[in-house]
Amino acid sequence: MTTSSEKTDLLAAFAEQRALLLITVRGLTDAQAARRTTVSELTLGGIVKHLAQGEETWTQIMTKGDGELPDGMLDMGQYRMAADDTLPALLERYARAARATEAAVAALVDLDAGVPLPRTPWSPPEPEYWSLRRILLHLIRETAQHAGHADIIREALDGASSTAQR
Repeated sequence: MTTSSEKTDLLAAFAEQRALLLITVRGLTDAQAARRTTVSELTLGGIVKHLAQGEETWTQIMTKGDGELPDGMLDMGQYRMAADDTLPALLERYARAARATEAAVAALVDLDAGVPLPRTPWSPPEPEYWSLRRILLHLIRETAQHAGHADIIREALDGASSTAQR
């Protein structure tokens, strides 16, 4: 019996979470993707934009390993679908980010290797290091969490059930 590698398993779990998220935006217009349906500021387009930005940022942290703050990491605009954003463009950005993440993870030699995290306003005073595995697990968790948010937003938008569309 042949088993898959840890990287293969983690990337498969990540791809599954991305696919579940993408169900929630199927067939939407830009106006629907930008519409708030709960008391939260979150929108479906904003979630896609944030997750694309997150993958871009964390892939840069993983591959550079220099502890520098990537451009846009603290940009609060990443959570909102701007007036000039379109859902197809955001989905293409998300797909590009996913391909870049997958390529970066495939090229990693050792998931135990640590990289310094960039300094943020919420960082502890001492330098913090995460293993490449922990970064990848963080991205999977973040995607899963926001896929749940997206389910609620979509159900409130038009009653569509992501589970039923699987």
